[in-house]
Amino acid sequence: MRLGVEAALVDGTLVPGDVAIEDGLVAAVGLDRNGGSGIAVPGFVDLQVNGFAGVDFLGADADGYATAGDALLETGVTAYLPTFITSTEADLVSALRAVPDRLRGPRILGVHLEGPFLSPARLGTHGLLARRDPDAGLLDRLLEAGPVRLMTLAPELPGALDLVGILQARGVVVSVGHTNATAEEANAAFDRGARTVTHIFNAMRPLQHRDPGVVGAALVRPDVVLQAIVDNVHLDPEIARLLWMVAAGRLALVTDAIAGAALGDGTYALGEIEIVVADDVVRRQDGVLAGSTLTMPQAVRNLVAAGAPLEQALEAACTVPGRILGVPHLGRLVPGGPADVTVIDDRLEVVRAIVGGETRVAG
Repeated sequence: MRLGVEAALVDGTLVPGDVAIEDGLVAAVGLDRNGGSGIAVPGFVDLQVNGFAGVDFLGADADGYATAGDALLETGVTAYLPTFITSTEADLVSALRAVPDRLRGPRILGVHLEGPFLSPARLGTHGLLARRDPDAGLLDRLLEAGPVRLMTLAPELPGALDLVGILQARGVVVSVGHTNATAEEANAAFDRGARTVTHIFNAMRPLQHRDPGVVGAALVRPDVVLQAIVDNVHLDPEIARLLWMVAAGRLALVTDAIAGAALGDGTYALGEIEIVVADDVVRRQDGVLAGSTLTMPQAVRNLVAAGAPLEQALEAACTVPGRILGVPHLGRLVPGGPADVTVIDDRLEVVRAIVGGETRVAG
């Protein structure tokens, strides 16, 4: 099958020519073309999706995952991590057990557990009652319940560094977030093996000139990937510009999308929390930010507006997130790799989404 595109993004370079797909794999790039339009890019990979299209993943069944997955494909996301916020052990175990093994939609790469081992001082919209200090027994029960792939924790909590080691041994990526850690405490976690930061600048100790915190520590470490919600709400556009200037190539776009994404203003659930979407901004009733309605194409457009070249902004939505998870070929479009492809037009709108060589969305 030929895609009929004019170029493809291959390892950060726009290669002119068409793309061929055979048996679910990318067969060739840079082929002669007869007309055609659009750019083939690796399918977008979103590491933080609380919900989408009316579905909150914490309480979703297979039908809910199918509904949300279809809507995510419309935005070019071909692989993602459903994300569970801090909740009771019973709710988390139930949600982990409900994750489908396989669906006709974007690939579910595992679960992002955002908590419960978070700082009580930096909870953001997470509830205090379900928050826990690090507990190896609880962690083991959660890991046994379902496919945990990424976990956000606060490294300054007593016993947190021991959990980093346990998670690494179990193949789970550790992200630092919802934390009041100093730079020294953050670096201890990075040295132990944590390799990314959850929604940089948000729900963490502020960057100050004598107290750099997690932000300062992460900005200057080339081995740490920064996840960012570039929606011009969680981060001012000038901060997005700063992040790009300092951390180009290790910035991963995430949406932190909630159930109201793709639906518009209204009242929705985030776990047991009631949240309100107004003018595309998501808040709890008390005004605290509570996720976003951002889509990956809009995040890419916002990053380009902040100064990132198109090719690298696109990689921030696919290749860099794939690198965090360490899955071979995830977020890459190369011959021999899986044919998870998003085709975009010159306005960065999604016109086609392909998973495993099968077209799931066609404009």
